[in-house]
Amino acid sequence: MENFPVINMEKLNGEERKATMETIKDACENWGFFELVNHGLPIELLDTVEKMTKGHYKNCLEQRFKDLVASKGLEAVNTEVKDMDWESTFYLKHLPHSNISEVPDLEDEYRKVMKEFALKLEKLAEELLDLFCENLGLEKGYLKKAFYGSQGSPTFGTKVSNYPPCPTPDLIKGLRSHTDAGGVILLFQDDKVSGLQLLKDGKWVDVPPMRHSIVINLGDQLEVITNGKYKSVEHRVIAQTDGTRMSIASFYNPGSDAVIYPAPSLVEKEAEEKNQVYPKFVFDDYMKLYAGLKFEAKEPRFEAMKTVEANPSLAAIATA
Repeated sequence: MENFPVINMEKLNGEERKATMETIKDACENWGFFELVNHGLPIELLDTVEKMTKGHYKNCLEQRFKDLVASKGLEAVNTEVKDMDWESTFYLKHLPHSNISEVPDLEDEYRKVMKEFALKLEKLAEELLDLFCENLGLEKGYLKKAFYGSQGSPTFGTKVSNYPPCPTPDLIKGLRSHTDAGGVILLFQDDKVSGLQLLKDGKWVDVPPMRHSIVINLGDQLEVITNGKYKSVEHRVIAQTDGTRMSIASFYNPGSDAVIYPAPSLVEKEAEEKNQVYPKFVFDDYMKLYAGLKFEAKEPRFEAMKTVEANPSLAAIATA
């Protein structure tokens, strides 16, 4: 198995740019995942985010998780649990409207730090989209524009997760296998406790924890817009018996009313005339469908959206 792709973004500014762009292209086409170093986010900011996130979990969420586990009898399970994940999470919304000031139990300094963190990640996501455009032969700004709905903004939010030690990791996953519904996912993860895996060539591959790196993976919407040149890839989190794993995943997704479809320049004429593999749909309709089918294969979701495309009156039924 070849090595997990690691991209040094500093090399985009010098004579190694061409080789670095080729590595990004290969990662998008064959992995759906890659890891960024020298990405421009200040090390001090990442250290503060990590310290405050772990402190918040310990002070506000750890006991709640233990109480939940006890109430559901999860520590004593002896058969595989298929309808729950071994994770403690909360969500922050950034765009089109922020909810950071409304999320309970966050210290003011933590709110401020997470706002700054989100702004830096938003900028990084947009930089990546333009690198993808360059590799795909699309006009600069095409993907960013494709993500914009009527509000002139993507949907951008962060899922803050902690995966505590699990006594039965063979019976319950940290997070069950799935592809991500959205666009570009930017993950700041624990560098000591591992657990994230992706499916490549039928085998589960570890995503290596690296200090101060940002892991990127591609969601279903980029697969559609690139007409399958880039793929969203199944991934999961394996629960661990030792250590709590921190995971801060930020999702740069299309606006809720953005219309998603393959970029015309990436659709071959023959395929266009015969049978288009990927549908055209409103992102929010896809998300409503995904909510009930997250842990199932993506292909039936695409097929369901084709039915909606052919019969718009079915949108309410298909996404109910």
